[in-house]
Parts: sequence; C-alpha cells; structure tokens
Amino acid sequence: MEISPAPRRSPVASVAELKAAIDVALQQIGDGQTAVQAAGEKLAEAQQTLAGALEGSGHETVEAAQASLTQASQELEECLAATLVAVEQAQLYVATL
Repeated sequence: MEISPAPRRSPVASVAELKAAIDVALQQIGDGQTAVQAAGEKLAEAQQTLAGALEGSGHETVEAAQASLTQASQELEECLAATLVAVEQAQLYVATL
C-alpha cells in the first residue's frame, strides 16, 4: 500500500491578497449591517403597529410581546455595535500591512 505525501500548504498570501480579502469581508459586513438596520426598522414598525392595535389592553401576553420586541431591537443594536468594532479592528489591521 502506497502512502501519498501530505498535501502541500499553499504559500502565504501576499499583502495585496490579504487587503483584497479584507476588503471583501468589509463589504460583506456592510451588507450585513444594512440588513440588521432594515430588520431594526421593521421591528420598530411592528412595535408601533402592535401598540396601536392593542392600546389599553393590560393583558400580560401583550406586555410580553412588547417586551420581546424591545429585547429583539436591543439585541440588533448590540449586533450592529459588534460589527462596527469588527470593521474598526479589520481597518486597523490593514493599516499595519
């Protein structure tokens, strides 16, 4: 039985290749940020619609629904903040190349 040699590692990427890959990733992050912002806007609309439709209702399920939407909005904001940090860190790295 013949043993094949281990696959060769590809050479280290050039600085230009690294920068290009990071640029692609930053664009993808930007696309994700746009989607997160759009989702946040839709959640805000849903909260307003729900609040208007159920105004005056003191039922605990209505309050729970509103609380869940508020939490979802906050988590989207946290997500967006995390992506901003990721972009900043990637840009700092590119600056060192």
